[in-house]
Amino acid sequence: MIPVYKPHLTGREKEYVNQCLDSTWISSKGEFISRFERAFSDYIGAQHATTVCNGTVALHLALAALEIGPNDEVIVPTLTYIASVNTILQTGAKPVFVDSLPMSWQLDPEDLQRKITPRTKAVMAVHLYGLPCNMAALQDICRRHNLYLIEDCAEAFGTRYANQHVGTFGDFATFSFFGNKTITTGEGGMVVAREKKMLERAFHLKNQGVSTTHEYWHDTLAYNYRMTNICAAIGLAQLEKADQILTKKRRIAEWYNLALSDLPLSTHKELPDTTHSFWMCSVALIHSADRQPLRNYLKQAGIETRPVFPPAHKMPHCATEESFPVAEFLSSRGINLPSYPDLTESEVKGICEKIRTFFSSSRPQLNETA
Repeated sequence: MIPVYKPHLTGREKEYVNQCLDSTWISSKGEFISRFERAFSDYIGAQHATTVCNGTVALHLALAALEIGPNDEVIVPTLTYIASVNTILQTGAKPVFVDSLPMSWQLDPEDLQRKITPRTKAVMAVHLYGLPCNMAALQDICRRHNLYLIEDCAEAFGTRYANQHVGTFGDFATFSFFGNKTITTGEGGMVVAREKKMLERAFHLKNQGVSTTHEYWHDTLAYNYRMTNICAAIGLAQLEKADQILTKKRRIAEWYNLALSDLPLSTHKELPDTTHSFWMCSVALIHSADRQPLRNYLKQAGIETRPVFPPAHKMPHCATEESFPVAEFLSSRGINLPSYPDLTESEVKGICEKIRTFFSSSRPQLNETA
């Protein structure tokens, strides 16, 4: 089976983890925490960052640090992974959904403008599948309406807008280092803040609200969202090879773009003024009815795929009666193809040949149980 993703662990991961074991610093204290935070900040060009135990709590921590809660509204694209929406709901705030743009698949600034109300407190920009949102437009809207801007960069390590790394535009940004992300810590995340005082608040909240002057004194309701030293050690080793990983993923995307260019589908391409990190190499089929048969056919051939996320406004716990035509179109037609860095050119060509065979004049007979 060719999987959709698997981590690329060819650096100093074992060496650094063994250093943690030898030192006995295996929990949320140890030198690799600060080393990873500094190296990550330097890489993306941020000033203030703190590690957390996963990307979902990173989002929740950013919202909590901004004191977003009941009676507030947070605007978020409906075409996103559900964590973006769940964390808004967990604060007691209301997610207000917006549609996406057909070319970029990212949040539509015009629809965002229409959804602003007196209760709107923040905008959550999700850089979906490795392509950035239009950050110039979003920054302008947030400035004019005095709104916080949160960047969900879970899928966007290595992504740039106007040659600036995402995560450095908003008041807060969050990253995920789950096992299928471009760089991984196994489970883990990072919170980035524009202002030092906001990062200090996030750090305080992630660390049980413990006092800096009084032992075992906790002055607010808070959380244990800390990353372990072992995870940070893996992250540092991954970061040391980040450029190599991103270069290979770009090459894989180029192989797909070339081999699939004349088929009834569109690839998720880089746009002017952006750098696509190609976390996932994604395609949108012309006809939605082709998606599941194609996925079944590829599965029979030993090729794993996954569908583009269902729109959040269709989920039972946050459903609305609204219609979001672009998000619904992309969700019904989108497929994520194998995108991990160790893919070879011959493997990508083999995947594309199978897709081409599927779209040939006589469709292959499919096993009904696939």
